[in-house]
Amino acid sequence: MSELEELRFPVGHFTAPAISTPELRAEQIETIRQLPAHLRRAIAGLNEKQFDTPYREGGWTVRQVVHHLADSHANSYVRCKLALTEEWPTIKPYDEGAWARLPDNALPAQVSVQFLEGLHARWTALLESLTEAEFQRGYRHPDSGPLPLSTVVALYAWHSRHHTAHITHLRHRMGW
Repeated sequence: MSELEELRFPVGHFTAPAISTPELRAEQIETIRQLPAHLRRAIAGLNEKQFDTPYREGGWTVRQVVHHLADSHANSYVRCKLALTEEWPTIKPYDEGAWARLPDNALPAQVSVQFLEGLHARWTALLESLTEAEFQRGYRHPDSGPLPLSTVVALYAWHSRHHTAHITHLRHRMGW
């Protein structure tokens, strides 16, 4: 992997597990549950200049990464609920880059961490209540095709680790 790829994908690219077991899903749900705490630790003590530092050249700032996690995970939570209440709905994608440039991304990152704490409490409670059959329900993404909830859980566990690592690796490289 090139240096740029390592900066972009510090925990590697997402690969859906070949099989989703209850034990594996429990680990993935725990990763999702722990994101707010891990994120809070990752940004602890950063000053405004550090929050406005991109994790790589041409990449999002730490602040944008934190707000992106709130945007992305809120969308995923809603998509999960749609998958549980509709028959394989086609979801609407959104332009993550455009969202990252909206004015609410200038807010303190702690606003999104607090939002994620409540969101993840609800999301993990929902995920832990699902039956095996419900994990096979899902939605259709116009670009990615059908995604069962078992894959969505794996994806967002990875997404949680992926973006937290952007911040922790930046801190390590910068000596923060």
